[in-house]
Amino acid sequence: MKLFLRGPYAPLWRKLTAKARGDFEMDPIAWGAFPDAGREDSPVCDAAELLDAGDRDGARDLLMDTLHRDLRCIDAHAHLGNLAFDRSPQRAIVHYEVGARIGELSFPPDFDGFLLWGSIYNRPFLRCLHGYGLCLWPLGNFVDARRVFERILSLNPTDNQGVRDCLRSVVAGLGWEEMEGGGVSAEA
Repeated sequence: MKLFLRGPYAPLWRKLTAKARGDFEMDPIAWGAFPDAGREDSPVCDAAELLDAGDRDGARDLLMDTLHRDLRCIDAHAHLGNLAFDRSPQRAIVHYEVGARIGELSFPPDFDGFLLWGSIYNRPFLRCLHGYGLCLWPLGNFVDARRVFERILSLNPTDNQGVRDCLRSVVAGLGWEEMEGGGVSAEA
């Protein structure tokens, strides 16, 4: 925690952690843990392996099949966004937004707690939000990108995705082109 007590992120960290808040864990289906499969079985992980092997089409097909099985597999939406991101933020944003909106439906009314990265079931939603913010940025929508990055930090103040750096750049008005190649990626 000492990492966040100093530096430009410190005031926001203090604000986000000032009051006690509960936490939430997404349903395992968000990660792709289907009830009829073992914990280690995830079609999204299988799709990632296909992508690593150079089979983009196979990965995309498996992700789409996963969504045909259950649209609540938010990680499939995140990975489809990742597949499209480098070529077209306009296409990628659709996948990220759908995943994020499905995830928002999972929260209890008036939810104001944490959604910590430590739970693998929370990661797909945080990935979708991150990807959504990253798409808004190169599309020139700095106001909404800032709002999304602040939302992610309010849910997960430990910032396992490096969102505070994105937020700092967006607030400073740096364009996407100025950050590209600087380690910003949709695959956090």
